[in-house]
Amino acid sequence: MHTYPKSVNRPTPGGARILAVSRDPSALAPLWAVAEAGSWDVETTGSGLEALERVQSGSRPALVLLDVARGDTDSFYTLRWLRRVRPEVPVVVLSHTDDAQHRVEAIRLGAQDYLVRPFDEQELSQTLRRHLASSDPDADADVAGEQVEQLSEDVFFVAASPVMRKLRAQVELLAQVDVPLLIVGESGSGKEATARLIHKLSVRSGFRFRPVNCGALPGDMLERELFGYEAGAFPGAMRTKTGKFEIAQKGTILLDEIAAMPLNLQSRLLEILQEKRFSRLGGEAPLEVDVRILATSNGSIEQALAERKLREDLYYRLSAFTVHVPPLRQRKEEIPLLLGYFMNQLAKHYTLPPRTYSAAMLEACQEHSWPGNLRELENFVKRYLVMGDESLALSELGRDWYVGSEQPGAAEPAGAEAEAGGLKPGVPGLRSLVQSVKGEAERNAIAVALEQTGWNRKAAARLLKVSYRTLLYKIQQYHMSPPPTYLPTSFTGQGAKGSGHGQ
Repeated sequence: MHTYPKSVNRPTPGGARILAVSRDPSALAPLWAVAEAGSWDVETTGSGLEALERVQSGSRPALVLLDVARGDTDSFYTLRWLRRVRPEVPVVVLSHTDDAQHRVEAIRLGAQDYLVRPFDEQELSQTLRRHLASSDPDADADVAGEQVEQLSEDVFFVAASPVMRKLRAQVELLAQVDVPLLIVGESGSGKEATARLIHKLSVRSGFRFRPVNCGALPGDMLERELFGYEAGAFPGAMRTKTGKFEIAQKGTILLDEIAAMPLNLQSRLLEILQEKRFSRLGGEAPLEVDVRILATSNGSIEQALAERKLREDLYYRLSAFTVHVPPLRQRKEEIPLLLGYFMNQLAKHYTLPPRTYSAAMLEACQEHSWPGNLRELENFVKRYLVMGDESLALSELGRDWYVGSEQPGAAEPAGAEAEAGGLKPGVPGLRSLVQSVKGEAERNAIAVALEQTGWNRKAAARLLKVSYRTLLYKIQQYHMSPPPTYLPTSFTGQGAKGSGHGQ
């Protein structure tokens, strides 16, 4: 008879609590070493009913591991109810089978990940860390893991905030399920990047990804673009042309702004979803097609349905799984990282030296609502890079920043400023001096805070009264790092533990 290790429910102050549900304790064997290494508390139960009682009555776990045996329908009932009573708690399904239907059902019921036995400790550890970080807004993210994930020349994905880490975990799971998806979100929030990431992580990644903007073309041109046409199909059709569906064979096609597609083309799209075939414009022979269809919408789906701009039957075929991309105002932790990324990329594109951001500008950017999302942020950086006027940039954000009669601005070349004032070239102007002194003072303040906190960056950010992301950006801007001989010490009074090098 299998029993759970007695050391499983050990008290670990501050450790995340994991609830593991399995009728077979041996199935959780890799969990013990992983939990020990991660300093996580693990509670176990063999009953789904008992798991529900614990989740509802006690303090909620940070994550639930649900072991689903072959043919076990009771565990899926448990999953359904866990998502109802505690939708904020991620559930990871452990399964004996990689059956596609089984995986789809788990995702449909709300599982946020799906691991197939046998799995090793490293795979389990990476999965748990990803979801525990997503559920903890105060978790210290791995800075190296926050780098921009480049998906094409000008499309990228960043998961440097809890809500985007959770989205990436969802995308990684849905990428393995070869079904249509609907991606919704505000304009400029990153829907195409999400679609490209789904394609990259899917089994179709070795084939083509083709985006089509349904709102950018008139109906007849959109039909030719999607389905192609035969020679002589219409005046001017001198030769046969293949459409995007043929070009994307075995790959992925993204239909951007699906509600803008004319209803007659929506009917043809429905035929592809149902029959896996279509005919070119002017053609009679049906063509078989094997392509994954992703669709996006930045407006209200309910309104599009009510106004009959979107067919209900098409919507239900596309929306079996729906991905919601949050707007930038819900993931402001990423703004300093995005500011740095856009500045470096645009500076290379325009062959200009990158500009730095003052603390005032970083604060203003953090407080701005960014209704245009990433697109608005990129255009803001572009204007600041080219114009070099910080006061103008701040005024765009609705902020006026003055110190007495001094108006802040980006540092200008000393010679140009001196010549404008009738001084000899090489003599620094007042603005340059102010910026230089301000930068030195800022760097010194950060250095003192880091030294006082034993290089615990999270504690230093609290001491400086700035966000953690802002501090990370400034450390990178000033090229700061602990001395080689530095021996970190714990910082008391700020809630830090240990050296803080991973903070």
